[in-house]
Amino acid sequence: MRDDGTLDDPYAPSRSTADTEDGTSTERTTAASRLRTYARDLTGRRRAQLALATGVVCCLGLTAVVQVRNEDADAATRSGSLSSSELAQRAEQQRASRSLDRTAAPSTSASAAQSAAASPADPDTSPPARKVAPARPTDPAPVAGLDDDQMENAEAIVRTGRAMGMPRRGLVIAVATAMQESNLYNVASGVLPESQDYPHQGVGWDHDSVGLFQQRSSSGWGPVGRLMDPEFATRQFLSALEQVPGWQRMRLTDAAQAVQVSAYPEHYQQHEWRATRVVDAIVPAGR
Repeated sequence: MRDDGTLDDPYAPSRSTADTEDGTSTERTTAASRLRTYARDLTGRRRAQLALATGVVCCLGLTAVVQVRNEDADAATRSGSLSSSELAQRAEQQRASRSLDRTAAPSTSASAAQSAAASPADPDTSPPARKVAPARPTDPAPVAGLDDDQMENAEAIVRTGRAMGMPRRGLVIAVATAMQESNLYNVASGVLPESQDYPHQGVGWDHDSVGLFQQRSSSGWGPVGRLMDPEFATRQFLSALEQVPGWQRMRLTDAAQAVQVSAYPEHYQQHEWRATRVVDAIVPAGR
């Protein structure tokens, strides 16, 4: 009962209970609001962390790209400073490393080259050194009134003399002598039928004299068959000429007579100009 005499309604809601429920409801509302606020803060922090992580990853990627580009640039700079031989050597080594057929790349080091150069050559495997032969005279057209056979015989004389190392003066003397003795034909002897068994361009009757220089086998110049060979006959004449002291300074006719011992010693001189022209045609001056 209240102070004013009014009875309390037993079914009326209690104030304390209402107040309690209102307080609880307010607390719940406050807690939910705080929870939402915390969730928003947590979400914001997570987004910030995610953005930060993404930024870090991007920065690391850019750093790696810059580093790779710098390394490529340094490699290009180093490659540009390498010599062509080093680049070729590196390329060869790379090809060798990619090949399954090769067991080792070929060595191109300077030490290997020096050792190979220093080691003596194997005489059993090394090719023999080539001997340099004198330049063969040309085959010019006949000059000085000669025909083909005479020019061919003159070439044989010049070729043999050059092989012997004779100077040009000796070649002129030999050609002029053959002009006087056989008219530059390889002549056999009618006295020696044996001489006619060899290639010849006519037959003479001056005792047993044969060949370009009309040399006699009976006088010790050599076998008949050999004297019919223009090369052998020329060697015999020039070898005898070399034994004449001062022949290079003699008149042509005197040098020829010292070898041939002819009954007509002055007849050789008339052929000097023709012989000189023939030699010049076969071996031009300066050769």
